[in-house]
Amino acid sequence: MIQFKAPILAGLAALGLATSASAADKLALEIGYMPILPDAQLFVTLEEGWMDEAGIEPELVQFQNGPAMVQALLAGQLDVAYFGIGPAMVARAKGADIKVVASNIVEQISVVALGDLAPYFDDDAATAFARFAEDKGRKPVIATFPTGSVPETVLQYWLQNGLGTGPDAVDIVYQGAAQVQQALLTGAVDGAAILEPVVSSVLARDPEAKVVAAGGELFPDQPGAVLAVREGTIADHRDAIVALVAAHERATELLRDDPEAATAAVAKYVGGGRLDPEIVKAAIVRSHDGFVADPNRITAGTKAMHDFQEAQGTLKQAVDLDALFDLGLYGGTSGN
Repeated sequence: MIQFKAPILAGLAALGLATSASAADKLALEIGYMPILPDAQLFVTLEEGWMDEAGIEPELVQFQNGPAMVQALLAGQLDVAYFGIGPAMVARAKGADIKVVASNIVEQISVVALGDLAPYFDDDAATAFARFAEDKGRKPVIATFPTGSVPETVLQYWLQNGLGTGPDAVDIVYQGAAQVQQALLTGAVDGAAILEPVVSSVLARDPEAKVVAAGGELFPDQPGAVLAVREGTIADHRDAIVALVAAHERATELLRDDPEAATAAVAKYVGGGRLDPEIVKAAIVRSHDGFVADPNRITAGTKAMHDFQEAQGTLKQAVDLDALFDLGLYGGTSGN
């Protein structure tokens, strides 16, 4: 049985969360998420009953990409969002009153190449796309999430700073998670810059597919998905949000220390609940080092990503990163 850190358990006890809150006391929150592994803390928190212990009644809203969640936030929807740091910055820049209160995962993106493209990375990765184009008479087609998302930003960063080729070396197709997986499995694209569990699913089903670059190779210390909450929700219901963040840290420990125990909860949500649990478990294990809850861990990486996105033009205006984060809720108390 997994043992959690004493401060987490003590913090929950101090907030009176040893037992579930009564239904009458529940705080209804509209929570946006994507059915991907980087949002795994949400799934564990839900299925382990820790959301209930925090006194929160979740109203879940599923999205296929981060930019769609930005639009929902700007339209006044969602109290809580589990999504990428890139869309979080875009949302804040456009006026959404959100605060990043915890990290989910870091260095989460992998570039998967299918059988026709993968062998070109066995030699010089920097010339792989050019050699493919010369041999095939076309540029390789790479799928990723929409512009401004973390996967798209990381892909662009890698093309420019890792390979030194620039975006013109490939044809990029922008899709949601389910569409990227389908495109890979049907061979409609040559590769993708994508998240788990798509990576593990494709590797399990296609023996010729392989990861040609991942994590820090693409964008060193890249921040990934985060837990963000509206400022008004924090101000009005600080106790509940502190409890939610404590449960988030607890879920992160479970994901890192006991993948077997976490698999059922994650498998219920990722990929629409249709993935083989063994694939989900493999994705959790592969992501072990990336599961990080402490938001302090991603402030420097967020600054690097902010500056790159601003240079790319996906951030139309600078973001006050100090205003984007609320670092006091992580390991915090209910007091102001």
